Amino acid sequence: MARLIDLHGTALEEFDRRVRAVGLTDWARPTPCTDWDVHDLVNHLATEQLWVPPLLGGARMEDVGERFDGDNLGEEPAASWAVVSREARTAWLGLSSLERTVHLSFGDVPAEVYLWQMTFDLAVHAWDLARAIGADEALDPDLAKELHAWASDQDFGPGQMFDAPSPVGPDATAQDRLIALTGRTP
Repeated sequence: MARLIDLHGTALEEFDRRVRAVGLTDWARPTPCTDWDVHDLVNHLATEQLWVPPLLGGARMEDVGERFDGDNLGEEPAASWAVVSREARTAWLGLSSLERTVHLSFGDVPAEVYLWQMTFDLAVHAWDLARAIGADEALDPDLAKELHAWASDQDFGPGQMFDAPSPVGPDATAQDRLIALTGRTP
């Protein structure tokens, strides 16, 4: 479990590094997530981070309701991201956080499952954000390898969240394989 906590920290750092690289004129740039610009993408991740403390605290989705709907970035998007990501990370580092059951929209799951999902989302969207702003797209190799192994055992679609996996060659890196699993073209 400590390894997963460390992977989450690495994924959070990967996304954070890209957020800090967003320039003033970058917020409206398109991303590989065709319905989102850079602001929407960062807001999506910020909103996910806002959910972590209440869910790890035992709240149900209906307990939180619409509290986190809308724009959670405000006038200072990067600063808002820094605050919400720090609060989420603190919740994950709390005693027994991974021993809990989390009440998600699709049912009750062990917190470990939720943490894998959050780690995956941070890493893939770090790549999306890098691509959108023209930053370095390389993810930590160990993170990419671990997430690819985990994601390969998941049923992501195609469907609501992802397109069919993109083809990759036999010499593709773990990162390229990870990104391709989501239907993106590495």
